[in-house]
Amino acid sequence: MATALSWLRKAWHWLTSMRTALMLLFLLALASIPGALLPQRQVSASLVDDYLRANPTMGPIYDKLQMFDVFSSTWFVAIVTLLMISLVGCIIPRSIDHWRAYRATPTRAPKYLGRMPLHSEGVVAGAPEDVEKRLREQLKGWHVATYAPEEDRAGALSVSAERGYTRELMNLIFHVGLVAMIVTFIAGRMVFYEGQVIVVTNSEAEGAVPVTQSRVFCNTSPANFDVFRAGPFFDGTGLTPFCFESENFKASYLNTGQASGFSSDLRYTDDVSKPQDEWTPTTVSVNHPLRIHGDRVYLQGHGFAPQVTVTWPNGETRTQMVQFRPTDVFTFLSSGVMRFDPPAGMYPDLNDRRAHQIALEGNFAPTAKWTGPNGDQLQSSFPTMDDPAVTLDVYAGDAGLDTGRPQNVFVLDQSLVADGRLEKKQRIQLTPGAEAEVDTGDGKVKVRFDGAAEYANYQISRDPTQVWALAATLITLVSLAGSLAIKRRRIWVRLRPHTSDAGEPETAVEIAGLARTDRAGWGREFHRIAGSVLGTHTEVEEEEFDPYDLG
Repeated sequence: MATALSWLRKAWHWLTSMRTALMLLFLLALASIPGALLPQRQVSASLVDDYLRANPTMGPIYDKLQMFDVFSSTWFVAIVTLLMISLVGCIIPRSIDHWRAYRATPTRAPKYLGRMPLHSEGVVAGAPEDVEKRLREQLKGWHVATYAPEEDRAGALSVSAERGYTRELMNLIFHVGLVAMIVTFIAGRMVFYEGQVIVVTNSEAEGAVPVTQSRVFCNTSPANFDVFRAGPFFDGTGLTPFCFESENFKASYLNTGQASGFSSDLRYTDDVSKPQDEWTPTTVSVNHPLRIHGDRVYLQGHGFAPQVTVTWPNGETRTQMVQFRPTDVFTFLSSGVMRFDPPAGMYPDLNDRRAHQIALEGNFAPTAKWTGPNGDQLQSSFPTMDDPAVTLDVYAGDAGLDTGRPQNVFVLDQSLVADGRLEKKQRIQLTPGAEAEVDTGDGKVKVRFDGAAEYANYQISRDPTQVWALAATLITLVSLAGSLAIKRRRIWVRLRPHTSDAGEPETAVEIAGLARTDRAGWGREFHRIAGSVLGTHTEVEEEEFDPYDLG
């Protein structure tokens, strides 16, 4: 039992040592690297799926090691927990020790002051008591204690002074700030919410299809988001009510195709019952979000939404404008899927209608570039919509509509093709206004490419602990700077009565200084004080000048 307690005591001392806290802090930074290099499910589950498909060998291994959920993984949480325990275990006893040291009387002068790193001596006019008063004026702001001759180790009147207690205080505040940062970040993850929504909007590009569908988003329900995630303590009923309308999306590019700026004009209101013509206009751009009562609306990305019209054999038409996902973030070659239900009048039976659906899967290029031996492979040469085109694979059969089963809006379910329920009929290439006839087996349908519009991806975020996290971060940085700049130092002065040749009272002064921190570089300050006490300004003062001496 005693052995077990001994081991537990040693383990506790090891865990709460400053060295261990620094090791855990370094380990935490090291453990964060995979979260920056690998896609994370909390950010984008689709990117994780793409990585797993592209890396069939290492991907599953990374997944088992929780590399795609780094910041919620068991090992990351364990490191954070140990770091918290270590920091708190360091802070409490050190705070008690610092309070005791602050209230303690400065220690008596050593017997041999000449052995100190900094030392000066001389004779000044006046009795020791008068010199001591002048000395105390020089040591304003220092903790000062006077020792009578019978208390001094050398049997003379001595003064002990110490300064720099704030260094340890700043060090403690730094560690408190670290704990506060971790606590606020954890608390923020408990109560935050964040969602993304794609809004098809008007574009300044020539030939862009006017958008007739709603361009309004209201932050009133998690169901209004395309992607929504929140902390475990947020139940979805505390959304900040507001609405905004996306009026347009504007982008500027360099000649190389690199984006130089994105912006979007919005009209918004925090009163969801207010008419739209009374909403407030504003502009959001990258790193300049719209802030509404603690919520932030970011312009996160953009893309293109082609519009296609399908005409059935009976003359009825169906038109869809669907956002495509960029597969090339530089040229914005994009891919996506459109699914069409046939007119109910042609196939009254639901099962029969489900077997005659149309699916279009393909690519969209804002500035088309045709490559390949036959010139039928679509690429994009520039991210602006200067010469749009699409290449589409036309499928007929069961496209998965009306089943109640969710499907990926960007990728066709290949299991439907593998099972024979969906059959590829033809590949077509279209430019705006062009159409092609496709024989589906039950008649010919016409597929027309009307053009495209641009969409903007907005992210709505709320973290009520953000201000507290910022305050904790600033406190940590300021206290760290203070702990590095402030120097802990001591001065001892020994005063002995002396008589001049003329019989006037004088005092033999011996003064020594000691830095309690490595490379404190406070020689200039010491010689300034010594010169003021002794009435001299030695050359040593200039020689001891340290440019890193911050006073």
